[in-house]
Amino acid sequence: MATTTGSSGVVKIAAAGGSVAVVGEVRSFTFDGSADTIEDSVMGDTARSYKQGMTTSTVSMEVYWDEADAQQIILDERASVDFELYPTGTGTGETYFSGNGIVTSRSISGSFDGMVEASFSIQVSGAVTEATA
Repeated sequence: MATTTGSSGVVKIAAAGGSVAVVGEVRSFTFDGSADTIEDSVMGDTARSYKQGMTTSTVSMEVYWDEADAQQIILDERASVDFELYPTGTGTGETYFSGNGIVTSRSISGSFDGMVEASFSIQVSGAVTEATA
């Protein structure tokens, strides 16, 4: 089984309906997906049983803040955005995830002996598509 490093990962963002472009200075990103279950057990069953429910997903990223980066500027709280996440790069045959969502948080921090950093969270609205570049 092959393993990969995250150093080639790419995040692309656009204002909803726009053309996605690379977010600069990304340090890390996380895609979290989960699914609800709906219990359908009845009297007489000896074990609980479930049906598939709805899914929910979030995207978060950590960046070095760059006030000149147009894609970072798009990521204001409440902004509706389209995204593409490429965990291992954008080359031919690479898997990526895409969808749209609402920016739910933005945090910018700095210290006298460090870089100015920012973090963003996006609540995905609808399904996430997995495809190959």
